[in-house]
Amino acid sequence: MAGGGDLQGAKKRKREHAEGKAKPRPHVKGGGDGAKRKKHSAAGGYAADGGAGEAVARKKTPVTPKEKRLAAKEMSEARKMKRKRHYSLEKELTKLWEKMRCHDVSKEERSKVVSEAIKKMDGKYLDITTSHITARVLQTCVKWCSQSERDAIFDVLHPHLLDLSRKKYAVFLVKKLVELASKKQFASFISSLHGRVAKLLHHTIGAAVVDYAFQRGTKRQKRQLLLELYSTELQLFQDLTLQSSCCLIDTISKLGLQISSVLQYMTIVIHKILEKGTVEYSIVHTAILEYFTIADKTSASDVICQLIPLLTQGALIIDGDEPSNAPELPKKTKAKKKRSKEPLIIRIMQTREGLKLGISCLKHGSAKDRKKIIKSLKGHIMKLALSDFGCLFLICIISIVDDTKLVSKIVIQELAKHIKQLIFDKNGRRPLLQLLHPLCSRYLSPDDLACLNYNVPSLSPTEGDTSENEVDGVTDEDPNSLEGMQIVSESKKDPLQRRHELLVKSELAEALIQSCLENVGELLRTNFGKEVLYEIAVGGKDNVLEGLTDRIHMLHDAIVSDAAQPKTEDIEHAFENFFSSRVIRRMIIDCPAFAVILWRKAFEGKCNIWAEGHSSKVVAGFLESPSKEVKDLAKPELQPLVDAGILKVPDPKVVQK
Repeated sequence: MAGGGDLQGAKKRKREHAEGKAKPRPHVKGGGDGAKRKKHSAAGGYAADGGAGEAVARKKTPVTPKEKRLAAKEMSEARKMKRKRHYSLEKELTKLWEKMRCHDVSKEERSKVVSEAIKKMDGKYLDITTSHITARVLQTCVKWCSQSERDAIFDVLHPHLLDLSRKKYAVFLVKKLVELASKKQFASFISSLHGRVAKLLHHTIGAAVVDYAFQRGTKRQKRQLLLELYSTELQLFQDLTLQSSCCLIDTISKLGLQISSVLQYMTIVIHKILEKGTVEYSIVHTAILEYFTIADKTSASDVICQLIPLLTQGALIIDGDEPSNAPELPKKTKAKKKRSKEPLIIRIMQTREGLKLGISCLKHGSAKDRKKIIKSLKGHIMKLALSDFGCLFLICIISIVDDTKLVSKIVIQELAKHIKQLIFDKNGRRPLLQLLHPLCSRYLSPDDLACLNYNVPSLSPTEGDTSENEVDGVTDEDPNSLEGMQIVSESKKDPLQRRHELLVKSELAEALIQSCLENVGELLRTNFGKEVLYEIAVGGKDNVLEGLTDRIHMLHDAIVSDAAQPKTEDIEHAFENFFSSRVIRRMIIDCPAFAVILWRKAFEGKCNIWAEGHSSKVVAGFLESPSKEVKDLAKPELQPLVDAGILKVPDPKVVQK
């Protein structure tokens, strides 16, 4: 009986154990008689199983930390081998990648390593692009390989580029291929995008590829991509996108499209983009600005209301103010946004279209929206001030926002901390000059002036409700006529009062004057610094620095002291330097108080020394001055030099300051 056999076996093992002869018995899953019979040998039951038991006993369990690490590494390698199809190839490519991306490797050596890597990847490009590591290896190979090798890779991947554009890691490879593509290859890629532009712009990863192609394309190719966002017909029929047009209204008139159908289609496309949050791309900015040209008041306001929470998203929240209208984000996205303190409105200030979009939100948003935008900029003011288009956005803020306390706290205080750096910077000086002399064509180009005066057509003040700040007769076709006017907005505060509060009450003007006093010699002799020095020396436009007359006179004395120094070989004299001679001449003509001090301390009895070269323009400035006091002071000494032909006075009709 089976039961009797088990009992006898148990007694036998108990007896052997007592005698010290017991052998290790291996664990058998499932238990039962069948399992035991399977382990029995014909010769001696469990005796034949002893070798396997000893082998198990000999296999050590990791005890020390080093053994545990090695065991974990072996297990990880085994799992990767099962999970990744090309894991062994990935390890080989990683070693080659470390060699090819070194800076000190020679061109010939890198070329050999790249060619070796490409041979290993041949026939497996599509599988490789989905892996984080191998996709980067292939991207580096595309960068450094020969043109023939690059063409071969492009030809293999070309049918799959649109699918790869949606992949997390492959998108960077696609952008590299587009960047290094020949004109023919790039044109074929643009053609392959036809009918898919809108869908890719709705994709958080694919939108980057479309925008990259848009930035690299010619003017015609850009229009080709944009036209797909206008109507269904243009998305379906590629021939229609090849027609030449400069704007949306021109396209509608040439193709005979209905404005209502175009507006309806674009509203759907743009709202999907806004829902997805892919608004950081220049193609999206251009499309929205085109949309504004045909949108009614309600549609335009709706888009701006959706844009503002997106543009301020990712900013450092102040005083616990959460963006109430911001769309709800997934948990993972929320975690990333917490780490990213830079709001989207900072990133879009890299193009003129992004600037116009930001200005639209600032001008046509409510007072609460403006407050939210300004608060989102805290800690990023200097980045904006030093950029080409960001400084214009700051100019717009200080020109139209009535809440000068908030602007002083967020914007002016940060500018005051870096005043010297701003004065000497091409872009950084512009917000300061805007406060001293608003919208001056000397400091802002016609394109910049037109950009600052941009308004959404349907939201602009109507003829019957013209803002006090708007000047009649100003058109976009004549940007130069914008000089000296105020930016059109719904602001209620007097512009001069706003400038006074931001400059004088905030003590920014005091910091400016102090910085000029400390760096007067350097400011005189630099192209950008001299402009700020001049505006402060003349008291600003409309005499905005009226309460700081004593400090301005101290600045006059400092300039005169530098100019009255004798000639030396160490430093170029202020009257002979290209920049300083011109700015001093302007001060003589525009500021009689300065001219009188300069004449008495630097020129009286010494005019014959400075009557030639760059300094002659400074001397002639006394005779060009509109002040009778200055002319009468200098004429007795200068007229003989003019009569003798030594000093030449320019014709007032052709003189440009």
